[in-house]
Amino acid sequence: MKNDRPRPAQDPKPALTILPPLIEKFLKLNSTDLHVTANDLPFVRLNGDMIEMPDSRPVPAEEVAQLTRTLLGEPRFDVFQKEHEFDFAETLPDGSRIRINASYQRGNIALAIRLLPSSFPPFETLGLPRKVVSQIFSLRHGLVLVTGATGSGKSTTLGCIINEINLTRPSHIVTIEEPVEYLHKSRCSYVTQREVGVDTESFSEALRRSFRQDPDVVLIGEMRDPETIRAALTLSETGHLTFGTLHTSEAYQTVIRIIGSFPPAEQERARLVVATTLRVVVCQQLLPKADGTGRVLATETMVATPVVRALIRENKLHQLPSVIKGGSEVGMSTMNQSLAKLVRNRVVTQEVALSFSPDREDLMDELLYR
Repeated sequence: MKNDRPRPAQDPKPALTILPPLIEKFLKLNSTDLHVTANDLPFVRLNGDMIEMPDSRPVPAEEVAQLTRTLLGEPRFDVFQKEHEFDFAETLPDGSRIRINASYQRGNIALAIRLLPSSFPPFETLGLPRKVVSQIFSLRHGLVLVTGATGSGKSTTLGCIINEINLTRPSHIVTIEEPVEYLHKSRCSYVTQREVGVDTESFSEALRRSFRQDPDVVLIGEMRDPETIRAALTLSETGHLTFGTLHTSEAYQTVIRIIGSFPPAEQERARLVVATTLRVVVCQQLLPKADGTGRVLATETMVATPVVRALIRENKLHQLPSVIKGGSEVGMSTMNQSLAKLVRNRVVTQEVALSFSPDREDLMDELLYR
């Protein structure tokens, strides 16, 4: 069944000529997220913490409805009222962009609004391992995965990667997203950006069609179902450089998740394909800095070395963490190694690192004996 959401312009112009006061106040706070629920105080996420918006009052239900109507516009608001869910991104008058999830809770409208960076930060400021970044940019085919929880910076990392390829490589880049978050104008590359629910019915359908669109690089906003995962593996297996995201927190879990999405009878074949196509896995978390000035990236990184490929083929995935731990010469590191480095450099406190650690005892060993 086709989605009846209106199609945005190829290069979206600001839909709002005047910012609603609540959005204007949110933008001035330098926070990342705004949450608005009918008849409750608005909350913002500042340096990773959810707090009440300063100097605010409960927002009446009719004001939340009017704000939603203003952000969506009448045609999309009508669709939202029928479906009770709507995800989209919008360009503001100053050129910045916000991503918005509109939903209902207890019969009233609720909004989750995220501010998207208006420019792509230099890679050296992201906190990604240099060796891994250089390997990613040397790739011409294969699968690169950036994983982590919602709000861990996956979109920013992938946006920066696509931007760098766009600036330096004569390629056809196809992005498939829900919604389109970062706008890429064609530079050295030709960029096609497709939005699920607007330009295509689903991730898997868009990927299936992409084979006929002559892509060199494909970005999949979310590998959320077996059909999408299967299509992503096929793309990377047939000579395309494919980027995707998953909601996993460790590299070996990512491999398990991909292979486990196939029926048992197909998993041996899936292991062979993953071992052949997988190039890099980056698992991300954003931690509050010790000095309170913002957040910093911690990563677990796995590079598909011959040993890693062999362990995947032989279904010895439980051995991957120890290989990652000993793979620093090629840029690999566990999450705890990354956290320990941040603590030793006094970027984050030990207490914060322990609260984000997948294995607190192992992290203490890293801090005490290395």
